[in-house]
Amino acid sequence: MKAIFLASVCAGALFTVPTIAMAQDAGGAAPKAAEPDDSESDIIVTATRRAERIQDVPISISAFSQEELTEKGIVGYEGIGRETPGVVLNKPTANFNNFTARGIATNGYNANLQSSVAIYIDELPVSTIGNTTVVDPNLFDVERVEFLRGPQGTLFGSGSLSGAMRILQKSPDLNDFDTAALVDFGLTGSDSIRQRYNAMVNVPLVEDRLAVRAVGFYRHEEGYLDNVGTGVHNSNTLVDYGGRLVLLWRPTDRLSVKLLGSYEYSNPKDSSLTSPGLGRNKRISDEPDRFTGKQAIANATIDYEFDFAKLTSSSTYSDFDQRFYVDLAGTFAPGSFPGAPIAFGLDADGYDKVFVQETRLASTFDGPLEFVVGGFYLNRRRDVDFLYRSNLDFLAARGLTGLPDKYFQKLYTHSKSTEVAGFGELTYRFSDKFWLTGGVRYGETAAQSFAEAGGYLATAAGFNYYTYALFGIPTNFTTFTPYAAAEGIKAKGSKPSWKASATFKPSDSLTTYATFSTGFRAPIVNARAGAASLVDPNDIIIPFGATSDSLKSYEIGAKGRWLGGRVSINTAFYLIDWSNIQAQANRVSDSVQFATNIGAARSKGFEFEVNVIPATGVTIGFNGAYNDSKITRLSPAEAAISGAVLGHRLSAPRIQGSAYMSYNFKIGSDVDAMLAVNAQHIGAYNSSFPNTPGNPNLPLSTFGKTDAYSNVNMSLGLKKGDLSAQLYVENLFDDHSITYIHPEAFLVSRFGTMRPRTFGIRLGYSL
Repeated sequence: MKAIFLASVCAGALFTVPTIAMAQDAGGAAPKAAEPDDSESDIIVTATRRAERIQDVPISISAFSQEELTEKGIVGYEGIGRETPGVVLNKPTANFNNFTARGIATNGYNANLQSSVAIYIDELPVSTIGNTTVVDPNLFDVERVEFLRGPQGTLFGSGSLSGAMRILQKSPDLNDFDTAALVDFGLTGSDSIRQRYNAMVNVPLVEDRLAVRAVGFYRHEEGYLDNVGTGVHNSNTLVDYGGRLVLLWRPTDRLSVKLLGSYEYSNPKDSSLTSPGLGRNKRISDEPDRFTGKQAIANATIDYEFDFAKLTSSSTYSDFDQRFYVDLAGTFAPGSFPGAPIAFGLDADGYDKVFVQETRLASTFDGPLEFVVGGFYLNRRRDVDFLYRSNLDFLAARGLTGLPDKYFQKLYTHSKSTEVAGFGELTYRFSDKFWLTGGVRYGETAAQSFAEAGGYLATAAGFNYYTYALFGIPTNFTTFTPYAAAEGIKAKGSKPSWKASATFKPSDSLTTYATFSTGFRAPIVNARAGAASLVDPNDIIIPFGATSDSLKSYEIGAKGRWLGGRVSINTAFYLIDWSNIQAQANRVSDSVQFATNIGAARSKGFEFEVNVIPATGVTIGFNGAYNDSKITRLSPAEAAISGAVLGHRLSAPRIQGSAYMSYNFKIGSDVDAMLAVNAQHIGAYNSSFPNTPGNPNLPLSTFGKTDAYSNVNMSLGLKKGDLSAQLYVENLFDDHSITYIHPEAFLVSRFGTMRPRTFGIRLGYSL
């Protein structure tokens, strides 16, 4: 019945739009079939902290406007990852988002490690350390999304080791009242309904001086997996809602003040990782795996235009609450102990409070010299409560009594981290055809973890839960030993990032460049530093953490536009040396994760983007990337602790690409129609290093390769004035390839796939 209902809504809405539109006044946006013009089709980006044509920026960058996002149905990180050459999104489930750019990744998860790609929402860096949820923001009413490939350390900090993604939200319009809405109904399978609602209103309060813009959204996307452990059908349902309010005040032509408040609550009801051995679209856990995120952001941005430069001050406070509830039953496989498997899970509650201040000055005067200088400060406190659980039914069946609830161990921790940096870039234009750019950022980082007094470890006769559960021995827990407060080692790091670039523009149609740049990540403190294994006291002691790694990148590129913008080609070649690599290791006996450093790797490859308008109303675009990244230096000790092997390929596909074709045509005099197809291909890549950390002679049981897979989407849309409707199908061929493999043994369901074939309709107003 759901399928029949949705099909009726789709068909009725699509063919009703032209009829409704006929009754409206003529007007609306100019049809896409209009002749291209260089001045009108220029894409303006702010990747260098000033507005420039994307074709003139000596950086490998992809940009997505709101119009393009809507046409392609991109609502979050997933679509960005598939459409950007040289970039892969590792997404095991909702709210776990880890980008890989140019092959700089040791596995797809990045547990315990700072992300190698920095993610910014306006001025706030939201990328973080692994093992935490990262809310997948709603991409509606954004000015554009920019993805900068290669290290961006001079302007975007230590987290931008191999790239940076920027989500730039729209500011209020000071002069015009405006509204917009987008509704999306989709059907996956026979009974999984997807609903997405988005709305925007812009209200000028004082003409040319004061305006407010409000955006709201709600998503209810029924799942498509059955959890055979909990017995829930379509268990991985997502409920996500929130909004933002932006106030822009421009009291003078020189001064503007923007105040922003936003909130998002993303609540997936279960993980989207599967167990293929159970059948298609099946997973198993004794309780739902929960990775929820609740984020509130407040920002104040002040811009002042001097005669010679623009001063920008951005102050941001973020409060982020998260849940990381996961079934760890895979840690002890059947047969590994007499009582295995056992009920074993982790319920971790995290609380982040982050303050970021960035102040910069960008020149605006005419002349050969341009500069950007600024300072950056970040302060983060993260509280994490680690609650290790059993299961009430399991406890009763095994005769394990005495626990006050299902938790046998509770540990309360917090960490503090800061980053202070000064940065600057200087460009000198010898002529309109040739200029040089140099940049430096010097930053100091510090991080320290703390164990708080309290919590407990339950024991009986000196033995803990694992002993009694794994050997099938009934007991009554009588001792609850609280933890003493402990202070971890304070890790500090200071390191410069450098950039040097030469740009040559032989004609107005062609820009070429050569760039050398460096990057690094901040030191990592292991939360369990100094902890011995409760399962095997002879196993290794968790080290204090990992020092900064280091990256050197060499890139040459060219960007060309010809025939009045009908043809554009961008390409880049790069070679990257990555040393003192921060890598994840797992203790063998209990799968406790920790960060460490290992030898070096080299990544080399190229990327290209092509866009062609062969005829009026026809657009063809395609891009691709080739990458070869592998371990080049590794000591025996580093191989033993990490499981790495000399010459092993890193966790990135060798080949990937995407293609897009759209045809715009008229129905009658004032109804625009569009037929579009876009497809992406991602090559296979390794899930992790191949050997067992701590036991290098044993192949890692969880090692694997993702499938090479392709995704094809199609859409047919109509637009009259402000009204639009678009029928679509996602994952047209219902590809069920393995797109992600979780590298750790504790998960029984470890494999990610795309959402199955989904049909739907998007209804838009003023888009």
